[in-house]
Amino acid sequence: MSQYKNDFLLADSNYLLNHSVGRPLKTIEKAFKDSFLSPWQNSGKEPWSNWLDVINDFQSALSSLFNAPAEEFCPQVNLSSSLTKILMSLTSLNKDNVVILMSEIDFPSMGFALQKALPKSADIRFIDKSLDITNANVWQQHLTKDIDLVFVSKAYSNTGQLAPIREVITLAKELGIISVLDIAQSAGVIPLNLQDVSPHFMIGSSVKWLCGGPGAAYLWVNPDITEQCQPKDVGWFSHENPFEFDIHHFNYNQSAMKFWGGTPSITPFAIASHSINYFATLGTREEKGTSYTRVHNQSMIDLIVDEFDTEIVSPVNKETRSGTVILDFKDKQAAIMNALRHAKISVDARHLGMRVSAHIYNDADDIQQFIDVVKQHY
Repeated sequence: MSQYKNDFLLADSNYLLNHSVGRPLKTIEKAFKDSFLSPWQNSGKEPWSNWLDVINDFQSALSSLFNAPAEEFCPQVNLSSSLTKILMSLTSLNKDNVVILMSEIDFPSMGFALQKALPKSADIRFIDKSLDITNANVWQQHLTKDIDLVFVSKAYSNTGQLAPIREVITLAKELGIISVLDIAQSAGVIPLNLQDVSPHFMIGSSVKWLCGGPGAAYLWVNPDITEQCQPKDVGWFSHENPFEFDIHHFNYNQSAMKFWGGTPSITPFAIASHSINYFATLGTREEKGTSYTRVHNQSMIDLIVDEFDTEIVSPVNKETRSGTVILDFKDKQAAIMNALRHAKISVDARHLGMRVSAHIYNDADDIQQFIDVVKQHY
């Protein structure tokens, strides 16, 4: 049995749906009560000083996880809002005929934000979904000098692919192109060291592999570009001194917190900071080229890959595969999905096939049960 299985609430199920929502820690309820409810319930004082400590904890947890100063992270509601704020904050993107590059297999919400936040004359170019986005040469062919911003995901949810982010970000910098990195599908399972790979912006969430629930997204801003950013969606917590209370005077916070906005939500971050600290302590951040969560996840995928052949439609090569393996059982897919549900094995399916993602609380027995049920109906 996985040594971490007892740390999480698994609800008597074989949960292989971590690319969607990670399972909560057993300690999450107490942590939430201690950091959010208790200062509110058990004191006659206003709880904001304690609640703002929650945000500090959230930034510190991200700092440990991604190896960057805490002040370079700003809490956000979700990735779409984060991307919109980025786009609106830079004068270089608010001009006629701005050119953006992204993959056609990126999460649609990112494309929606780009379409609506940029001028109508913006040219959003897509790397065709038929092309191999794990190949750095594909990106190189599309990263031309007229591009203003490249949006790249570290991992792609519906294909199980990894992008060559180091090569993409390096080439973008050489060409003077702004880079935005999306880590929603990789944070918590695939290590990232921001001292090693430094885009202009990074956006991510806590709901998937970080097991921190929805609503606790984050924006990392490279200090090389922070001063250029002038966010439009601001509030008193974007101010350099939120408690100045002079309606006639506004100065941006000098850190990434200029992107924060108005009165913040605290609840999601109280939950997420506890979970992120767990994974940061475990060592999801890359150290000496290793990561327990990555190694374990890949070993679970190997067990599946060893049992199937043409059914695997996501990358088999460990250098290009994410934390998710995708299988296509064609006309047997519906029957297999139904059998898995009856066996309390949680997976899902998209247009390419069935998505299966194992976390640290999954073990070889979980994978074997999945394989056995599939083979009984295939």
